[in-house]
Parts: sequence; C-alpha cells; structure tokens
Amino acid sequence: MTEDNKKDTSSSSAGKSEDEEQRYLIKVSEELPTLEECHAFVNHPACGAISSFAGITRDNFDGKTVTKLSYEGYVPMAEKQLKKLCDDARTKYPSIERIAAVHILGDCPVGDASVILACSSPHRRDALHCVEYLIDELKARIPIWKREVYEGDDSAWKENVEWHEGKPKRVMVKENNDDRQE
Repeated sequence: MTEDNKKDTSSSSAGKSEDEEQRYLIKVSEELPTLEECHAFVNHPACGAISSFAGITRDNFDGKTVTKLSYEGYVPMAEKQLKKLCDDARTKYPSIERIAAVHILGDCPVGDASVILACSSPHRRDALHCVEYLIDELKARIPIWKREVYEGDDSAWKENVEWHEGKPKRVMVKENNDDRQE
C-alpha cells in the first residue's frame, strides 16, 4: 500500500494528530482494502504480532443456498462508531499499535470478505484478544445491517446474535477449566 493509499483509506484527519491518524485504517465502503493491505497498514517495527479476522460470505444457512449478502448503513455514523470502537480496543489493550477495521456496503458475493479486522502489538496475546473483541463489539455496536439473499431471490434481514430486540447484548464464551494444564 502506498502512502497515498493509506491517506485515502484512513478516516478523516480533521482535529487529529498525525500519530493518531496513522494508528487506524477505518473504511465503510463498496470497495474494501484487501487483507494484505490491512496487514501492511498495521505492520509496525515495534510489533512482533499481527492478528486478523476476515468475515467471508458462505454459500449456505440453515439448509438454504445463499447467493450473496447485502449490507446497508450510513457511512459517517458507521465510521464514527468504528473509530470509537478502535479507541475502546486500545484502552482495553494498550499495547496495540495499529488497527484496521473495514466493512463492505452493498452486495458481497459468496467467497468474498465483508469485514476485515487487523491489529498489531509487540506480543501475540493482546493482538489475538483485541481482534476477538473488535469483531464481537462490531457486530453489537456498529450500525450496519445485513440481508441474506437466497437462491430464487428470497431474502431475510439478519439480526446478529450480539443483538436482542434492538439492544446490544454481550456474548460470553464459557471457559472450560478442565482443559487447563497445571
């Protein structure tokens, strides 16, 4: 990714320091940077770990053939909320150096990425946990709506499991203590 591309895909720089501007790549658009471009953005010489997540459109759901996902959202609000989510992630995981958070709008065919999240940190643990936090919170907080389109043009609007009756709800993963080695 060239320096010009970094500037084009970063969020607006009004009122931000140069250092803050270079920490995040935030984009909600019909055209997403690639996973490789997101990795290149978060790569930093002080970091030994990059963790990423790419959400890919699968071809089935509940016995139905999915042909595409279609996303809608209001870009300024979604990007503002993504910026806040990135700030919250850096507060929770202070060793995180850079974050890329990008989400598609419009149609996303089977096999394509609809969301890419990546972050860098000096060590793996914070990077891994931060990406998990980012995807869970993105699904619960960011105002982007998904319609699943099935073979035959039937479709359904999908509510994320992180939402219940229009309100965010925390998804908890139960740890299995029996798997721990002593």
